[in-house]
Amino acid sequence: MCGLLGLVCPSENEAAKARESVGAALRCQRHRGPDETDTWADAEIVYGFNRLAFIDVEHAHQPLVWGPPEAPQRYTLNFNGEIYNYRALRQQLIAEHDVKFFTEGDGEAIVAAFHYWGPSAVGKLRGMFAFLLWDAQEKVLHGARDPFGIKPLFYSAGPGGVAFSSEKKSLLELSDVLGVREELDTTALQHYLTLQYVPEPESLHTSVRRIESGTSFTISPGGEVKQERYFFPRFNARPVTTEAEASALHKRIADAMRDSVRKHMIADPDITVGAFLSGGIDSTAIAALAKEENPNLIAFTTGFEREGYSEVDVAAESAAAIGVKHVIRTVTADEMMDVLPLIVWYLDDPVADPALVPLWFIAREARKHVKAVLSGEGSDELFGGYTIYKEPISLAPFEKVPGGMRKLLGKVSERIPEGTRGKDLLRRGSLTMEERYYGNARIFRDDQLRRVLRNYVDGIGHRDVTAEHYRTSRGWDPVARMQHVDLFTWLRGDILVKADKMTMANSLELRVPFLDAEVFKVAADIPLDQKVTKETTKYALRRALDGIVPAHVLNRRKLGFPVPIKHWLRAEMYDWARGIINDSKTDALLDKPAILRMLDEHRDGTLDHSRRIWALIVFMLWHGIFIEHRIKPEIPEPAYPVKI
Repeated sequence: MCGLLGLVCPSENEAAKARESVGAALRCQRHRGPDETDTWADAEIVYGFNRLAFIDVEHAHQPLVWGPPEAPQRYTLNFNGEIYNYRALRQQLIAEHDVKFFTEGDGEAIVAAFHYWGPSAVGKLRGMFAFLLWDAQEKVLHGARDPFGIKPLFYSAGPGGVAFSSEKKSLLELSDVLGVREELDTTALQHYLTLQYVPEPESLHTSVRRIESGTSFTISPGGEVKQERYFFPRFNARPVTTEAEASALHKRIADAMRDSVRKHMIADPDITVGAFLSGGIDSTAIAALAKEENPNLIAFTTGFEREGYSEVDVAAESAAAIGVKHVIRTVTADEMMDVLPLIVWYLDDPVADPALVPLWFIAREARKHVKAVLSGEGSDELFGGYTIYKEPISLAPFEKVPGGMRKLLGKVSERIPEGTRGKDLLRRGSLTMEERYYGNARIFRDDQLRRVLRNYVDGIGHRDVTAEHYRTSRGWDPVARMQHVDLFTWLRGDILVKADKMTMANSLELRVPFLDAEVFKVAADIPLDQKVTKETTKYALRRALDGIVPAHVLNRRKLGFPVPIKHWLRAEMYDWARGIINDSKTDALLDKPAILRMLDEHRDGTLDHSRRIWALIVFMLWHGIFIEHRIKPEIPEPAYPVKI
């Protein structure tokens, strides 16, 4: 895992100018790869690279130049990620084409596969990746991003060329070179305040977009980026009608997970891979399977001292049962307040998920012991783990109510005071799935957002983010449709951004065995009744992991990762939050008096506004850093051993 940077300029003169700014842009993402920094240029192309080395540390340098015997300098690769099946790909290429490799790294497998198999090679890559591949013979830059969006890739286009980077802040450093203006995208802001994240392909700067997950692209000097989707996730549920079929499905899940964890452990012998461990089934399963590969596995847990907001005790019991060394890092309100501006700088775009703060702290602690960690992201989306996935069961009676009557129920719900028990059930039951479900986070409803966003625009909301994903999932069972929406929104907009940014901020590689191509193939076959029941979620996964995870975790209710901001914003964080709101230069965008009233209502216990206030605070800090340039966090210099 690393940080990449690449520019495609319209002329050699423009490329020469760009080279002068590459160093400053690379410094903005040096935390992603403190082991090596290098640059490379050829005519209209400029590359920069920050390396975090894991495989063939001594020889697999980047940018990597490779070609067939007749044109050994044809391709140059700039690659961020890990390819877990690279050894199998190398063996296949040797057998089919007698390919000569010069390192033991996974980068050469990407280039050779692309040369001999063409653009379809990207579909054969099993791993997490974002890469740029310059073909000097055809004068074309090829690129791709992994199926689920584990690795980020931003781009910015202007008269001075097109630039790609793992970090948006590196592209902002190149704004003058590209000839673009750093302006706020108000549509993306409205989406953010609805969803708690900025959905792909948007960013909060109009000049920067994101290459979408599961797509490949090409661009020639002077041309435009042309994207094409290569990954089309489909949940094709296969009925399970007998106990034997159920047992076979559960075995397939366990086998796929064991194989995925084994492959995700790859690294040179003197580099250590650990695991994050919470009190839930996902991370516990990952840690238990990783322990089979590494008897000396170290697991890392974070939490809070406040009762009801920590899974540390459960995780400690799991660590003892599995037999792994256990490192714990608790986080205080003062620490969260102190570090949040720095975290927002690392994020590039705001993500209003409070759990990313303790994740930053445990990543920082883990980096003292290991260079990579395994984690359980993706399990809920693939196996039906969110409690909200049970909603179609609870709302089933509403499906029998005629459409006109359902709308009337919605109007009735509007007259019920906020906070009244049953109001939300009645409101959601009156809506179709497309209207009510747009992912796990629902920060501001439209009526609430109108009160705080000065330039609120009717028609900008969750429907324009989710409509295409509902269209492509017509005819699927309701939970499969919710999973599909989450794969394209919540997972890649919140979960994976949080995971990548907070770990890479600490030069720590995070690997996610659940988000593996072979695991997805099995998960996509699971029928509705093997995903959720009235009693539980992830039913098939729980049965598959029986005997792998400790009994006290197997059927434990999902807690998520709660952060006590509800309580802290009424006490320890109240003055801090009020200061951020008052100091922010966002009056033209937000109704600050209305926001301060929300804060006081929350403090007084009138209503719980904690998540909405948090989303606004994170945005205001972001605005202070990237738009006002008033807030300047002190960025620590990454200093870690190459081998640990």
